[in-house]
Amino acid sequence: LLNRPDDKYNFYYHRDRVFYCRSTLAKHAASIKKKHLLSFGTCIGRFSKTGNFRLHITALDFLSPYAMYRVWLKAPSEQQFLYGQNILRSGVAKMSDNTPQYAGVVVMNMSDMPLGFGVAAKSSLQVKNTDPMTITVFHQADIKNLSFEVYG
Repeated sequence: LLNRPDDKYNFYYHRDRVFYCRSTLAKHAASIKKKHLLSFGTCIGRFSKTGNFRLHITALDFLSPYAMYRVWLKAPSEQQFLYGQNILRSGVAKMSDNTPQYAGVVVMNMSDMPLGFGVAAKSSLQVKNTDPMTITVFHQADIKNLSFEVYG
């Protein structure tokens, strides 16, 4: 993420948020007073008041190629996931091997397009032997949320 062939990129911390942007953009942003600067680059996530880091859906495109655990959805369950529903076993086409229970996963469609983030409700070993109506992945965020954040 940092050493890309087109330019040098870095992570920057501003107002409890972490941004990912080109170094040249950050140099230009340094000329603006911090109290007047709202954002620059792509917001990866933010720190809560308790100090926990929360990923934003805008980080999905950057993090999905590096995700350790992924879940691929069948076509009918894509729309259900995008409407905020949890993923049932019947909607899972495949799942990364050795996915532990309660691990963060990237949810993808069968065309390898990332759809959002989730948390594995069951490990990949447990999923193989469960009922089709069992919740497999808890919904966290999806690309529909991105359109509300940007345009809403």
